[in-house]
Amino acid sequence: MITYDRLFVAGRWTEPSSPELLDIRSPHVIVPYLRGRGTTRFLSDRTFRNAQQSAVALDIVALMDALEIERAVLAGFDWGSRTADIIAALWPERCRALVSVSGYLITDVKANLQPLPAKAEHTWWYQFSFATERGRLAMEDRDRRRDLTRLVWEEVSPAWHFDDATFDRTAVAFDNPDYAAIVIHNYRWRLGLTEGERRYDDLERKLAARPFITVPTLTLDAERDPFTAPGDGSGYRDSFTGVYEHRTLAGIGHNVPQEAPEAFARAVVDADRLAAVPSPS
Repeated sequence: MITYDRLFVAGRWTEPSSPELLDIRSPHVIVPYLRGRGTTRFLSDRTFRNAQQSAVALDIVALMDALEIERAVLAGFDWGSRTADIIAALWPERCRALVSVSGYLITDVKANLQPLPAKAEHTWWYQFSFATERGRLAMEDRDRRRDLTRLVWEEVSPAWHFDDATFDRTAVAFDNPDYAAIVIHNYRWRLGLTEGERRYDDLERKLAARPFITVPTLTLDAERDPFTAPGDGSGYRDSFTGVYEHRTLAGIGHNVPQEAPEAFARAVVDADRLAAVPSPS
């Protein structure tokens, strides 16, 4: 039985950059695709392509069970941060420590019904596109999908001058036959425009209560990420009640693992060390 590993949970339209940068002392660094990406497949064409947050988190728990990983240092960004946050909140016994880019990202669908400031709404333009039939069709078309995802990369990581090869290497993961359905369902569900599955209702009720995260945590904010909340982490600090550290990455945009792989890898190693620090009384 492996007592702990390092498990990196990637984001919605990216892939991990350099797991080999980690100063590995545990047996493995595991970098799974989330459902609907890369080589993942549903076992049946009849299965509902559900991307609500609790379903995605349970995928990672199931992966840990299958690999006989009792506890792991969980690290992620974007959808990956949300997924790691959920596991840390609901199943803290499975999470040795947490690295969460952008802090506390557990979705509250009811809160999402309220409008954001105009600039923030503008930044989220693509989720409103996904709420329409035009947006769904764009995501199902390979060329339009690549155009959209590349534009998002450019807008949310304004200082990252990635080349075609970098984007193409990642964009292969978007060719999964379920990618469009998963992305569309997730954003529509988060906006309250479509239903999830009733079997996850109990978990979603727990998540809607904004549960505290008690495991040792290191949060990262990217200075140039338009989604980064103001206040240098102060807006979500109270959601983490265990041993805690926060870092801001100057000059870095949204895609932290690929823009700042050394800083991300260092955070994983340091979070592991935080697990040895006594919790605040």
